[in-house]
Amino acid sequence: MPRRLLVPAGVPGIAPAILALALLSGCGRQPPPHATLPPEVGVVTITTESLPITTDLPGRIDPVRTAQVRARVAGILLKRVFEEGSDVKEGEVLFRIDPAPFQAAYDSAKAALAKAAANNRQNQALARRYTKLVKIAAVSKQDYDNAVAAAAQGRADVLAAKAALETASLNLGYCTVTAPISGRIGPALVTEGALVGQNSATELAVIQQLDPIYFDFTESSTEVLKLRREFESGQLKSLAPGEAKVTLLLEDGTTYAHPGRLLFSDITVDPTTGMVTLRALFPNPDHLLMPGMFARARLEQAVDAKAITVSQRGVTYGPDGKPSVMVVTPDNKVEERPVTVGSAVDGKWIITGGLKVGDRVILAGLQKVRPGVTVKPVPFESPTNAAN
Repeated sequence: MPRRLLVPAGVPGIAPAILALALLSGCGRQPPPHATLPPEVGVVTITTESLPITTDLPGRIDPVRTAQVRARVAGILLKRVFEEGSDVKEGEVLFRIDPAPFQAAYDSAKAALAKAAANNRQNQALARRYTKLVKIAAVSKQDYDNAVAAAAQGRADVLAAKAALETASLNLGYCTVTAPISGRIGPALVTEGALVGQNSATELAVIQQLDPIYFDFTESSTEVLKLRREFESGQLKSLAPGEAKVTLLLEDGTTYAHPGRLLFSDITVDPTTGMVTLRALFPNPDHLLMPGMFARARLEQAVDAKAITVSQRGVTYGPDGKPSVMVVTPDNKVEERPVTVGSAVDGKWIITGGLKVGDRVILAGLQKVRPGVTVKPVPFESPTNAAN
């Protein structure tokens, strides 16, 4: 309740003075309004940088070489020499097939060669004697012709016997089955005592070369055409031959320690899928990569010398799913700018549309601003830099 002022009657001029004093006293109880300061935001000024254009493509691991170890002669398998699942060297003994019948065939061929050689020597000597005698008419021309023919036949018999001996030697050698390549061998597909190679070359085991190893993957022909158009327009710079690097992302999300290199790209498109096949080569010294394993290849296909990037923390997505950033205009007002986002590189989005060099993008203090508000921009410091 306001306090009532008692003014003495008959005193001229005192009432207006007291009233003015009361009014001034009442105004002193209300503090003057304070001016609102603009919120401070951390911004980064857009510049260009040179970035590799990478693409993640799925594929599978394949061995460089695969050899099926087969029985090349028919016989009883006597022994398995190797340890299943181990690494074997080229020429290492794997299986032994009963050599007894092939040893006998070899000995027989060896004897046949000795007999043919003896007959050949006799025929050659007779031909030489008849050559002298026919000149003095001591033998008939017919006998001489028969001797010469017999000598030629003897030489042919020796050659045939040598070929038979060589065949017998090969068959005897095939009784010892060796590794055709170096690599890791799988389980034995037959056991001791089995009859192998009777009607066909029985498969005994499989060897796969695992170091180095292939990674086969595919890319859509649409992406290939898009990349070529960007090369032609000068938007992207092509990598020099042999510089295309491939990084392997494993099934558990880890990155394979050894980088690979792109070997080739197929020259045809699969008509059923519209994909182009590519192949990369990776070192595999620890045999971590196994044939059939699924992985993803991060392929560097080109270089964008004028790439515009923004930290992922500065890009927001609206209810419609479209990305945008908050930009500080030259008069320090906030403007929402829709952008086109490309691939992600080291925690940053590559911006393919909506921003230009010199734009100031808000990275810190986004929760304090809205479009049209005046702000105080300061250079953005990441938590890592601030800690240092």
